Parts: sequence; structure tokens; C-alpha cells
Amino acid sequence: MSDAKAVILDHRGLLRIGGADRVDFLQGIVSNDVARVSSDRTVWSAFLTPQGKFLHEFFQAAQGDTFLLDCEAERRADLARRLKLYKLRSQVTVEDASEDHVIAALFGADALAKLGLPGEPGATIPFGGGLAFVDPRLARLGARAILPKDGAAAALAEAGFTEATLEDYDRLRIAAGAPDGSRDMEVERSILLENGFDELHGVDWDKGCFMGQELTARTKYRALIKKRLLPVEIEGPLPEAGSAVTRDGKNAGVLRSVVAGEGNTALGLALLRLDSLGDRYDAPLMAGDAKVTARKPDWAEF
Repeated sequence: MSDAKAVILDHRGLLRIGGADRVDFLQGIVSNDVARVSSDRTVWSAFLTPQGKFLHEFFQAAQGDTFLLDCEAERRADLARRLKLYKLRSQVTVEDASEDHVIAALFGADALAKLGLPGEPGATIPFGGGLAFVDPRLARLGARAILPKDGAAAALAEAGFTEATLEDYDRLRIAAGAPDGSRDMEVERSILLENGFDELHGVDWDKGCFMGQELTARTKYRALIKKRLLPVEIEGPLPEAGSAVTRDGKNAGVLRSVVAGEGNTALGLALLRLDSLGDRYDAPLMAGDAKVTARKPDWAEF
């Protein structure tokens, strides 16, 4: 039986960036190399404050002579407003395309094969009147699709995908250690490299300057990363996102995304102080009355 699942991500929205200056305009603002984005390549990027703190993350795809930004739905107006602040005299348009499009996550062992996609992060193809791309962070996360709202469900079913839930996808994403916008990163406080953006291909170190680049580079080259967003297993009463994580009664970090698992076990992402974890990540951590066990992702380089 085929293992290919799809879920419409209602918490994600879409902005369309057009105009002759769109490449140069975004290149000076976002963390990844906009020049790499094409009809067959999608990247994951962040927009930071001038002080290098997280504001927005998005997947940046190309369609014709426009860019499509798969971003947080509830915060897309803020992203559009901030982009327009930097437009000045540039020939750039910023439009909300969420009313006519949906974002879908496509996952499972057969997902990429169903789409005819290779296992290369960011690889992009036309699909269902829109496009589909391998998740630029990790191929194991499957693919994402940007589709016209009318006909999206039919296109997914015709391609052999069965309907899943956000919780199904979150279990995969959280176990892999991949953040999801402000669900996992605190706006105007989080630092990219604490949240895996380097290893997950969200920063290009050779592209030149971008907003917040100075702090981001200093964090990397001076080894200033003291905390990391890590997958955790939770045993006991399910704590809420935002709950404090402690070690011996002292603060060790905070839970971000949380999703119920099987039985009495749940999964989560937690921003944890590295010095609180122990040499083998076996330090006794707690979130309320629940036991928390951290795990270092196999892609992480620390």
C-alpha cells in the first residue's frame, strides 16, 4: 500500500513578489541567496531585524517572473508591510496571494516518487497548476506544494496522496528537529543559528550582506551559540507549548512545538541551554510533571 500523505497547511499563507528589481531587492534583505531561486530551485530564508533577531521565515519559490513566499498566514501582513518599508524606489510589487492558493505538505516514504522529484533538497517542478518542491531543509521532510485553491484537493488525490492531519506532519517535522516559524522561534528575540538555520540550509555565507548579517556571522565564527532548538521526547502529563524546562529545579530552556504521540509519550521541540544537557544528553529534564529527554539531530553540527 502506498505511503504518500498530504495535508493543507492552513497556518501558512502566500505572498507574491514581482517587478524588475525583485532579485536585487530581496538579496539585500533575506538570509539566503535569492539568485539561486529558479523554476527548478526553491530555498528557505529568514528576514531579520537589523540586530540579527528573527522576524519571519519563508520558502522562496519562482513562478514565471515572480517569487512566491510560503510564509506564516497570520503574520503575512506584517511580512508584506516590512518588505514594503524597504522598497523605496525599487521596481517591486508585494501582493497577498493567499486567497487563491493553498500550501500543502506532502510526506511519507513514497511522496517524492509520486511527484517525480529527486531526493535533493529544494528541487522544484510544476505540479497541479502550481509547483511542488523538496523541502529545502531536509529531504526526509518530504515536499511542499503551492497550489491554486480550486482543484488542489483533486490534484493531490490524482497524484496518489491520502489526506493526513497537521499533527501527522508535525510528528515528522518535530522528530527531525525543523522549526516552523513563530511556533518555534520567538519574534525579535530568537537567533537563527540557535534554531538550525545553518545546517538546514537557511543561510548563505557567500552571498554578501543581508539584514542582520553582522550578528549572524559573529555568532557563527566566534562560537557564541549557547542554546539550541532540539527534539525532545516527553513522558507524563502533556505540557503546553511555552512551558519552562528545568534541570534540578533550575531553568534549562522552554518548550516550543508540542504534539501528542502514542500512549503516554509526546514529542516536542525545546530551546535548551547546551550546558544543561550533560555529555550524553542524558541530564534529567522536566517540564511540569513530565520527564523530558533531549536528542541531538543527526544533521546538527555542534
